[in-house]
Amino acid sequence: MLDVSKSNNAYPSTRLTQDQYEQDFYAWTQKQAQLLRLGDLQGLDLENLAEEIESLGKQQKQELRNRFGVLIGHLLKWEYQTQLRGKSWKITIDLQRDEIGELVNENPSLKPYLEEAIAKSYKQAIALVVKETPLDKHDLPSQCPYSFDQVLDQDFYPD
Repeated sequence: MLDVSKSNNAYPSTRLTQDQYEQDFYAWTQKQAQLLRLGDLQGLDLENLAEEIESLGKQQKQELRNRFGVLIGHLLKWEYQTQLRGKSWKITIDLQRDEIGELVNENPSLKPYLEEAIAKSYKQAIALVVKETPLDKHDLPSQCPYSFDQVLDQDFYPD
């Protein structure tokens, strides 16, 4: 049975152990934030804290790859299903480009990763097209047919 009773001890005074990190991540995060604000470096769970910070950075890279996957998938749909082009596809293309731009503006250190992210996201783009259209993987190029500049060009829509 799930224990939903409130506890008056939201921030235990002892250092949270590995077990506590695994059993109540939210409480662990709150405690680590409290310790950081207090400057209590001795009480910090440094190993897990470092891991979580690294994970946040990886999430930004994953977000970038996901957005490129959706963008390139819609560029492929635009190119290979000309009869179905519509407002929603254009909006999706434009939105993904805007969101990628915003993500990179907020995280400028991702700029050197852009070309690699495009290459890595192509498999996701193919999967999106195959899932959402009658096209098969073999109907599409094995590598991204669009240049780096084309993918990010606000005015580029393949013919």
